[in-house]
Amino acid sequence: MQVALKIWRFDAVAGERKLVDYEIDAPEWVTLLDVLDLIKDQVDGTLAYRKSCRMMICGSCGMRMDGAAVLACKIRMYDIAQSGHIPVISAMGNMPIVKDLVTDMQPFWGKIRAMSPWLQPGYQDPGEKEFVVSEEQMDTIHKESLCIMCGCCVSECNSMESDPEFLGPAALAKGMRFVGDVRDHATVERLQEYSGQHGIWDCTRCYFCQERCPKGVDPRDAIAKLGAEAMKEGIDSDMGAKHAKWFVTSSKTTGWLRETELVPKTQGVARSLKEVKFAMGLLKHGKVPPPIPPHVAKDVDEARALFDLVSQQGRGGAAGIVQGEHALERLEFEQGGNPDRDPFGEGSFPEPFLPGQGEGEEEAES
Repeated sequence: MQVALKIWRFDAVAGERKLVDYEIDAPEWVTLLDVLDLIKDQVDGTLAYRKSCRMMICGSCGMRMDGAAVLACKIRMYDIAQSGHIPVISAMGNMPIVKDLVTDMQPFWGKIRAMSPWLQPGYQDPGEKEFVVSEEQMDTIHKESLCIMCGCCVSECNSMESDPEFLGPAALAKGMRFVGDVRDHATVERLQEYSGQHGIWDCTRCYFCQERCPKGVDPRDAIAKLGAEAMKEGIDSDMGAKHAKWFVTSSKTTGWLRETELVPKTQGVARSLKEVKFAMGLLKHGKVPPPIPPHVAKDVDEARALFDLVSQQGRGGAAGIVQGEHALERLEFEQGGNPDRDPFGEGSFPEPFLPGQGEGEEEAES
């Protein structure tokens, strides 16, 4: 079949970029990486890119296709070629480009090293016995352990684009891998370090990292686990932590987010006074509900009961997020195949919308 690509070439010496068209004959089974190999072998030997295992394990061939980070060895080209679409291939974002599709990974590895990515067992010594970790204990860091360090999440991180000093999704996911490991005894020290400037609470929660991760690590979930663990340990001086704490307090007391109290609870009364002019403008346009008396949801007891139940189960910190991950997995894989079946018991709760579901029905109705 005929496969066409547009590739952004970059000459570091001249500092010039140009978009180059390529078209080549290729077998129907080729991946994007195979096409790049054919171009380099048959058309232009100067094309630069990284590769190694070709099996979605090493993470070397991370790059962008049409502006989104992918592993080149994972992208099958048959459907793309048959559709007539000509994808644009470029180097990953948020990292300096060395040449063509090759980026300088030094900043990436520097942030990984900043997480102290090794176990710190302290003085605990299992002696002659093997240190056995249960499956349940490993559930907390199961996804984080799947990371192959490809950098696709970093490429798409909005927070790193605005603040290059942000530790980033890959590094923080690696941090959670050790914070959540029961063999590690530097949890508090790690969380204090990760909660500093450019750390956990600088994440904008855009979820692009989860969308682009080729291995299902879900870095944003890892960052959420770190935040939950930090608050569980009382490390909550950052405004982001205060913001999250007020969400919980507001929800369990009134069933609503009391936005008029959010700013003083997060930033403090003194700093909030600077925003009075802005608040008055909102009040003028009916955007600020009266704080007194607080509006209480009709079924607020359900919110309070849920909070009490999670507390009784001892699912504080990351454990509560892991519980949610398992629930979504069961809904997706058990109920997803049979919409008439509720895996949690009849009438427990309706199935949430999951990406990719319902699209065919909508098209049929339209």
